[in-house]
Amino acid sequence: MRLGCYLAFFLLTVPLLAQQPDPHTIPKVDAELGSCSADFVVTDTANKPVYNAKIEVRVQYGVFHRIDLEVGTNIDGKARFAGLPANPKRGYFYRASEGDRSGNAFQDPATKCIAQFTVVLRKSNEPPQQ
Repeated sequence: MRLGCYLAFFLLTVPLLAQQPDPHTIPKVDAELGSCSADFVVTDTANKPVYNAKIEVRVQYGVFHRIDLEVGTNIDGKARFAGLPANPKRGYFYRASEGDRSGNAFQDPATKCIAQFTVVLRKSNEPPQQ
């Protein structure tokens, strides 16, 4: 009986272990609207990566079109937006947050279609470091 329990446990847990995603895979949201992109590294004030920080952006394109996108960071604090239009109504204002900390970045695709950002998350009452 005991061998049967171990065998059942083994057969149930091995498929679960095999399906674990790689925590270093960079999460990506593809808007499929253009060729611009933005790569992020989100850190805290001690320069340590922030896991599961949410990064949000509103993409406004055309006359009446807009889409809100969100992606979470991986264990290395990395995330990516791809397929962004090169000619939005305005640039892209990104807001990153985790708990009571936040930070932001701005991208003007007219001058930088492929951008890389490091966003430092701070509490609202925490002064920026020099």
